Amino acid sequence: MSINRFEIFILPVSVTSLLILLFFFLRAIAFKLLHRYSQKTKTNIDDVIIQSIKGPSLFWSIALALYIGLHFLKIPKDYVIIINKFIFILIIASVTFVLSNLLSRLFKYYTEKSERMVPATGLANATIKGIVLIIGGLLILNGLGISITPLITALGVGGLAVALALQDTLANLFAGIHIMMERSVRVGDFIKIESGEQGYVQDITWRTTRIRMLPNNMVIIPNSKLSQSIITNYYLPEQRMSLLIPIGVSYSADPEHVERVLLEEARKAAEEIPGLLSEPEPFVRFIPGFGESSLDFTLICQVKEFVDQYYAQHELRKRIFKRFKEEGIEIPFPHRTVYLREEKDWQ
Repeated sequence: MSINRFEIFILPVSVTSLLILLFFFLRAIAFKLLHRYSQKTKTNIDDVIIQSIKGPSLFWSIALALYIGLHFLKIPKDYVIIINKFIFILIIASVTFVLSNLLSRLFKYYTEKSERMVPATGLANATIKGIVLIIGGLLILNGLGISITPLITALGVGGLAVALALQDTLANLFAGIHIMMERSVRVGDFIKIESGEQGYVQDITWRTTRIRMLPNNMVIIPNSKLSQSIITNYYLPEQRMSLLIPIGVSYSADPEHVERVLLEEARKAAEEIPGLLSEPEPFVRFIPGFGESSLDFTLICQVKEFVDQYYAQHELRKRIFKRFKEEGIEIPFPHRTVYLREEKDWQ
């Protein structure tokens, strides 16, 4: 009786435990070598793969140890069936999590490298992970002998009722997918919506779009509302944008002299002010022209992106004001001439 107990329980458990420790040791050595190899490569793809399989490899070691223990030790058939199912679930579940994380990370990696692909959003990552997890769950159910056909049929019928109950949620979901695929709004873009809020697109999730405003506040907008709103995207077709600075001078000033001074200051500032571009070159236009109290010019420069305009205007205005003083160019105050007519008493 003691011999049977030793053969059935103690020996298999001991051998399996030793195999698990051995595989853990081999796993540690393997990942140490992989990390050394990844440090020598220029790409980060190998780092993404290593990071994705590092955790689940623990379960693979356990599954492999159990599999070997089953085939080389005397274990009752009932226990073998149960353990085989456990190994199957362990492998499918771990591989599913590896694939979901790996595909999500690779998707994010390639979208950061390429502008042509769909932007890496929370919605895109959730969609990729959800598809892989659903397939993995169906494989587990099928492997356990549970028929998935009635389940799929029930989901199809129940899906109609769910769709009616969650109309707003589904509208936001499909609006988010539409925004993501159309690429009119991308993560990282600086946008302004019809209601006046403006800021950087932080993320597009399955229900909402999050916009981080310049004061570092977060505006959360339902995707369906955003898709119906008029949006100004300051990053399309490119981040570079024009900066128009209106400048008024006295009617006694020489327009050519004013134009020359403005261009000199703008070109000099483009080499010193962060975000102010020297190419294409700044230029001046005598527009709007003849004002009520001044000759009105417009200095047109290029800035790297939307938020660079604030500091660029700040510095340019200071430099122009100082240069105008040196050149004797007057910036006039608005003034009015009032003529008084004396009424004669005819009586």
